[in-house]
Amino acid sequence: MLALNKEVVNSLIINRREVRLMGNKFEISVVGSDPVWAGERINSAIAEITRVEKLLSTFTEESDVNTINRNAGVKPVKVSAELFKLIDRSIQISELTFGAFDVTYYSADKADEDINTPVKICTAVNYKNVVLDAVATTVLLKEKGMRIGFGANSKGYAADRAKYILQLEGVISGVINAGGDLLTWGFTPDMEAWTVAIADPRQKNHPYADLEIGNMAIATSVNTDKYADINQKRSGNKAKNGFAISGIKSVSIVSPTAEFADAMATPVMTIGVNAGIYLINKLNQIGCVIIDDQNRVYPSKDITLA
Repeated sequence: MLALNKEVVNSLIINRREVRLMGNKFEISVVGSDPVWAGERINSAIAEITRVEKLLSTFTEESDVNTINRNAGVKPVKVSAELFKLIDRSIQISELTFGAFDVTYYSADKADEDINTPVKICTAVNYKNVVLDAVATTVLLKEKGMRIGFGANSKGYAADRAKYILQLEGVISGVINAGGDLLTWGFTPDMEAWTVAIADPRQKNHPYADLEIGNMAIATSVNTDKYADINQKRSGNKAKNGFAISGIKSVSIVSPTAEFADAMATPVMTIGVNAGIYLINKLNQIGCVIIDDQNRVYPSKDITLA
């Protein structure tokens, strides 16, 4: 990008398209001088996001995810290498966050459910009871009634895949906005780094500070117990242990991948300011900005707010 001559740079514009995908608003922006070419690239990105949506769908009877869920407590299921790797990464994030992030949940069939079943199984339904066989690429949910789903990280993964396809097709700069979570690469048409405003959760148009996110992704989770009307990704209003989340208004995670940023935003909110900052500070190339109930801003060690 930096090697482009001045004439080419002066002709660059941002070509945008907004679409509804995966139950969210996606805005795909491609930097280029030819709107027709840019439109074709955006079509490729949309096709890839649609493919990921089908891959992770629980509404398609023959999908690998549904097959895994149907065979919970019964037998391992062979899956595609792509889905296997996504599940493996999800389990690693669960381990990193001590279960605050977890792609498993409990959903017994009515015919098999009795009054004691939920009590017996709820403590056993967690990421530790997902058995992966890397050689056979199989997945087993050990407990009957276990389910697996990707609502917490599917958007981010789809954005990463769309970026990959766009880069393969020669897009050297762009932004993917996946329901408020942003993934960027390259530079703006003015050869500047992409930046994002860290907003006050009470006033979405009132930024606290600007944050440079060139070649990075950022995902934000907002405490819905206090700010249910904010147009951001919402955390659940209770932590996994059943207690209401308190002390934090919002968490923004900055990461090289949208998948990881998407997965980590709500867990960091759940574990609190001190533990969240401590966790993020231990990770390479990962940053966060936390805003607490008193409007105090806590950036992690590698984050500089303008």
